[in-house]
Amino acid sequence: MEKREGGLKPSGEGWFVVNAREAEWVHNEEFGAGVTFEGTPHFARLGINIQVIWPGQPNGYYHAEQDQEDFLVLSGKCLLLIEGEERRLRPWDFVHCPSGTQHILVGAGDRPCAFIGIGARGTPDGIRYAVSELALRHRAGVATETTKPAEAYARVPETTTGPYRGGLPGDA
Repeated sequence: MEKREGGLKPSGEGWFVVNAREAEWVHNEEFGAGVTFEGTPHFARLGINIQVIWPGQPNGYYHAEQDQEDFLVLSGKCLLLIEGEERRLRPWDFVHCPSGTQHILVGAGDRPCAFIGIGARGTPDGIRYAVSELALRHRAGVATETTKPAEAYARVPETTTGPYRGGLPGDA
C-alpha cells in the first residue's frame, strides 16, 4: 500500500488488505463520497466500492451499462430509480441490474446512506445516460442523452481525494 495525503492506495497488482476508513476516498459535493479500493492499474474484471450519499443526493446520473452492476445497502435509506420506477431501499436490500438496466440511487431519510456497489468491467463506451423525467425530478438525470461520461458530468463540481471524514453509522 502507498500512503498518500488522502489515505492508503494500492500500488501494483498484488494482493492487499486495507481498512475502508484508512483508504483514500473521493468526495464530490453533488454525488457524495466513496472509496474504490483501486490503485493503478484498476481491477481488470470487477469494480467494487463503498459509496455514501446524503438525503436528496444521487450517487451519479441515471444510466445503463453494458455489464451488470449490483448494490447492497449497508445503512440508511435511499431511493432506487430503475427503469422509470422508484423503489425505497433500506439496510440489507440488494439490487441486481443486468446489462442495459437504467438506474441510479438517491439518498433518502434523515441520515447518510452507505452501500456497496459492484460491477463487471466493460469498455469505456459501454454506458448510456438516458433522459428521464423521474431522474431529473431527483437531480439525478441528464437533460440530453449521451454515451460520453465527460459530457454527462461536464457541469459537476470537481471530485477530490481525501481521507475518510467519519460521521457514518458504525463509526466507533
